[in-house]
Amino acid sequence: MADSKQPNITLYTDSTPNGIKISIALEEMGLPYKVEHLDISTNRQKEPWFLEINPNGRIPALTDTFRDGQPIRLFESGGIFQYLVDEYDQEHHRISFPRGTREYYEMVNWTYFQNAGLGPMQGQAHHFVRYAPEKIEYGMKRYVNETRRLYGVLDKHLAASRSGFIVGDHISVADITTIGWVMWAAWAGVDMDEFPALKRWEAMISARPAVKRGCDVPEPLTIKDRLKDQKTMDEYAKKSSAWIVQGMQDDAKKK
Repeated sequence: MADSKQPNITLYTDSTPNGIKISIALEEMGLPYKVEHLDISTNRQKEPWFLEINPNGRIPALTDTFRDGQPIRLFESGGIFQYLVDEYDQEHHRISFPRGTREYYEMVNWTYFQNAGLGPMQGQAHHFVRYAPEKIEYGMKRYVNETRRLYGVLDKHLAASRSGFIVGDHISVADITTIGWVMWAAWAGVDMDEFPALKRWEAMISARPAVKRGCDVPEPLTIKDRLKDQKTMDEYAKKSSAWIVQGMQDDAKKK
């Protein structure tokens, strides 16, 4: 699809590691878009109108006008990335590489590494370290250590990167899908000083103007400030735990 297609994008998101992925991509691509803030602490993502967009009731999600002039809905960050690349990045390759090239398939490798490995494992580490109503030592060790192992894999890869990017000579979906989770590493109980190459990569990616803009969608990102103060972390974790546990209980009642 030609990059000249006029977008009519609405992004449905919140300030989470997954939520900021798509806003960062849109900013890096220079695409115009509207934002609908779904505060997941209030369960807006479970409201009937949004379930018509994403039946799984999760963010991010995106709507656009498709080539046939009809609306199209996208959910799951990997699917949204694929759509944005196919529809809007075939000419300039701002966040991708030409289909069929070595770099393209390397980008796919590391994107799935994050989506299917690092993200789910770190998400469970977040839960057991910060949100679980009782401290379960086995759960914390299991998921924190697996997150550390996966960070080690990525750190070793980045240490050998000549450009500093995960793939090729410019930012790509592989970097964008990963950066939010690395920003939240300490929230999962992971010390980034263990991973010097990954830490340098985080600093490089985070300094990009488009990444900074994307991180502040739908509201300014505060995770780094929150991580500086133990009292603030504890208060946020306690508040978040309440609605997360309630949401789990509500989901368990549904058929």
